[in-house]
Amino acid sequence: MHDTLDVSPRLRSAPRAWSEEWKDRSFRLELLLTPVALVAVLAVLARFLSWVERRPGVILPDPILSAIAPRDLTWITFALVYASILTTVVLLVPRPRRLLLGMQAYVLMMLLRMAVMSVTPLAAPPGMLALEDPFVQILGTGQVLTKDLFFSGHTSTTFLLALFASGRASRAFLLACTVAVAACVLWQHVHYTVDVLAAPPFAYAAYALVSRRRAGARRA
Repeated sequence: MHDTLDVSPRLRSAPRAWSEEWKDRSFRLELLLTPVALVAVLAVLARFLSWVERRPGVILPDPILSAIAPRDLTWITFALVYASILTTVVLLVPRPRRLLLGMQAYVLMMLLRMAVMSVTPLAAPPGMLALEDPFVQILGTGQVLTKDLFFSGHTSTTFLLALFASGRASRAFLLACTVAVAACVLWQHVHYTVDVLAAPPFAYAAYALVSRRRAGARRA
């Protein structure tokens, strides 16, 4: 395993890797169904978050947020998140099964997030400066979201990407992005501290579940 962020040799091997995997009927089926599931879940998530915005919620006491004045770090947050996504996709292009597994884990994590959020009605943290995600705004209703709280979607996403990355350097980079994103959303008062702390365990649960399913399929 190469401990480097230089991906050019890996990209050159990508066509061969995809060609080999394409011979597997189960891979072709998953490659067809996974993007459909991803788009469907994101569409449902957008409508779900619109519902979340309309329901009442409770304000949690949070000594960490109380100790820091909010600051708008929107563009830093999105730069970190989308740089992490781009980095991971480039790293995984030569590893088609792992890329597919990552997409499946993300779908599962979003389902977990909707399930948990449905039973944790929270109000926006005091002093919140809304984090307007341009991607969510395009897919969704254009509504500014303030109650999509437990657990942090941006923190869990960057951590999930780190779990799927290969090589120490790339994983260290993505873990650093995770910490930075967590700090940004707290500083902006976009999330309660508990939202951020809960994000990595839920991301790991999604990673572990899809990995276990894949391991079981191999043994079958």
